[in-house]
Amino acid sequence: MLFLQGTRDTLADLTLLGPICERLGSRATLHVIPEGDHSFHVLKKAGKTDAAVIKELAETTRAWAGKLND
Repeated sequence: MLFLQGTRDTLADLTLLGPICERLGSRATLHVIPEGDHSFHVLKKAGKTDAAVIKELAETTRAWAGKLND
């Protein structure tokens, strides 16, 4: 399972999701976007554009999906 999570997401509490991913072990991958909200919009202080974040998420998803056949 791949979880993509922003640290400012008010709809999914990272303090709850983290331990769940730990319990799932190797079945779960958690990728965190610092300063990202539920739509992965980031604050300027993050130093990234929204487009860069979406590209990061796409690359993370591609890499994760590529491991499914391993």
